[in-house]
Amino acid sequence: MCYFYILFSKSLNEYYVGHSCEILQERLRKHLSDHKGFTSKAKDWMIVYSESFDSKNKAYKKEGKQNHGKAVSKFKN
Repeated sequence: MCYFYILFSKSLNEYYVGHSCEILQERLRKHLSDHKGFTSKAKDWMIVYSESFDSKNKAYKKEGKQNHGKAVSKFKN
């Protein structure tokens, strides 16, 4: 099982759109760990949306379609 997901950081007031074939809680743990990259800027990321797919390619395509702010606009106040 693979996933398309959206994370939100309250401290940054930012969303992050991604995909993974890992268990989502494990993927979130990696986003919260010490690493380089966009999500390293905050330690308060939470999953606000996820959708499962039967292939990595389908999850990746969903991310690509939503990565330009379309997916997160419905979450913004």
